[in-house]
Amino acid sequence: MLVPKTALETPPLEIHKLGADVLRQPARRIGKVTEQIRDIARDMLRSMYTAKGIGLAAPQVGIHQQLLVIDLDLENPTSPPLVFINPEITATGAGIDTYEEGCLSIPGVYLDVVRPTAIEVSFRDEMGRPRKMKADGLMSRCIQHEMDHLNGVLFVDRVTDEAGLRKELKENGFQRQHVQSVS
Repeated sequence: MLVPKTALETPPLEIHKLGADVLRQPARRIGKVTEQIRDIARDMLRSMYTAKGIGLAAPQVGIHQQLLVIDLDLENPTSPPLVFINPEITATGAGIDTYEEGCLSIPGVYLDVVRPTAIEVSFRDEMGRPRKMKADGLMSRCIQHEMDHLNGVLFVDRVTDEAGLRKELKENGFQRQHVQSVS
């Protein structure tokens, strides 16, 4: 699915921010991959590129379906983005690491999150074909981050540095009460 990797004056979809109820609602599985689903994925990509992000989950734009888009190669116009429909992590590696994450729904906030370094994921692509993929490094982290959105979990919910979390949220105009810590 190739979409121009350029910022639009007005993105097709609004990305909801921390505090919006839509971010906390679990997404539903997609029964059939249709042209409408592909249109949503294209609009999500256009909105993600406009916001200069590398991943976006449908709940972030108020669509409660299990759909993610990821593109780690924003500089290369010919590398296609990945579309994940009904993704499921089928295995995680033994290693974990800590890495700074940010989120288009919480602009300006960047904090360390601990996650498995490698995963295996099964999903359907934009044509509805079943796929499996092994991912590590940034791709693994990005898939896990976006999949959290499908369950109403935001990366700040996984942050263990409470002082850093409060400081970052306050500096960027967000409320601590909108974080739902998970352990």
